[in-house]
Amino acid sequence: MATSRFPATIPRWSATNVCQLPTPFLSPPNYRPKSCAPLRTSEKKSLKWVIRLRSVAQEESPSKPTTFDAQQLVDFLYEDLRHLFDDQGIDGTAYDERVKFTDPITKHDSISGYLFNIAMLRKLFNPDFQLHWVKQTGPYEITTRWTMVMRFVLLPWNPELVFTGTSVMGINPDNNKFCSHADYWDSIKNNEHFSVEGLLDMFKQLRPYKTPDLETPKYQILKRAATYEVRKYEPFIVVETNGDKLSGSSGFNSVAGYIFGKNSTAEKIPMTTPVFTQAFDPEISKVSIQIVLPSEKDISSFPAPNEAEINLRKVEGGIAAVTKFSGKPSEDIALEKEKSLRSDLVRDGLKTKPGCLLARYNDPGRTWNFIMRNEVLIWLEEFSLD
Repeated sequence: MATSRFPATIPRWSATNVCQLPTPFLSPPNYRPKSCAPLRTSEKKSLKWVIRLRSVAQEESPSKPTTFDAQQLVDFLYEDLRHLFDDQGIDGTAYDERVKFTDPITKHDSISGYLFNIAMLRKLFNPDFQLHWVKQTGPYEITTRWTMVMRFVLLPWNPELVFTGTSVMGINPDNNKFCSHADYWDSIKNNEHFSVEGLLDMFKQLRPYKTPDLETPKYQILKRAATYEVRKYEPFIVVETNGDKLSGSSGFNSVAGYIFGKNSTAEKIPMTTPVFTQAFDPEISKVSIQIVLPSEKDISSFPAPNEAEINLRKVEGGIAAVTKFSGKPSEDIALEKEKSLRSDLVRDGLKTKPGCLLARYNDPGRTWNFIMRNEVLIWLEEFSLD
């Protein structure tokens, strides 16, 4: 059995006892020096200088961080990203000078380019950035999930552009600064730069939709997929009566009369948008037509209806999937949109509730067909952004 030629312990080495090291450590096993004279004074001084210079070099060399505080960086991003598009801005010192930023249609290789991109978005799009969560997803990696809603101010109709997704941020282990930032959009499959799919996704959002300057139910966009949005609606109140079909207008005059003063106190209530028609079952056998009431009052503060067929009801809100389209929504179009939306949701593993809503935002007699805003909504059983 072969054994090592190296001794179990090595004596402490110095300028005066270098000759006392075991022979195998210095020479081949068969080599036997006849004698070993002590080092001369000049040799000792030279060796001391070598050892001293080596010690100084080791002291001056910066040591690399062996660990990083992930929670500290997570907390930092929760605070810092709140200022992404405001006057304060993000803290540029948290990023490497050569930080690499990419999304499907833009790319920058420095902190100056990164900050320029933020400034350009702020000037052209007036973004509303909403941060959903931040968490560590790798040894030197932190991921954020966000929604960004923008208005393109250079076009007269100020189209709304919505992007949702994640940002994967790499951390430089040498200085614990962010060295990379890659955005991934939920609405496209090819997120590699340069993505033609991403460019087309942006351009298709530039089409005009007319949304009246009226109060609407409040919601937050959680996710925008290729064909639908997932929204979180706050509770809202509707005045409603029976309708005849999803795209019908039967009963509209009754609920409109209520807000125009045909109520117990003759109070005129501000108009809102949209007008909802809701089907409560897959067969569309039961339909109601609804007008949303202003959010400044609770349900007990509104006057009672004069007609028995009219009711006030609080909608508890929740999570809804929504698809948007233009034109006059016939019954066939509305049902086809509902069918397509439900199919996409099932494909994506989302659990839907029965029934749907058709939201019509415009007066059909005063709005061109191609800029009318219509939506089909389907309530979801549950939804998670994780």
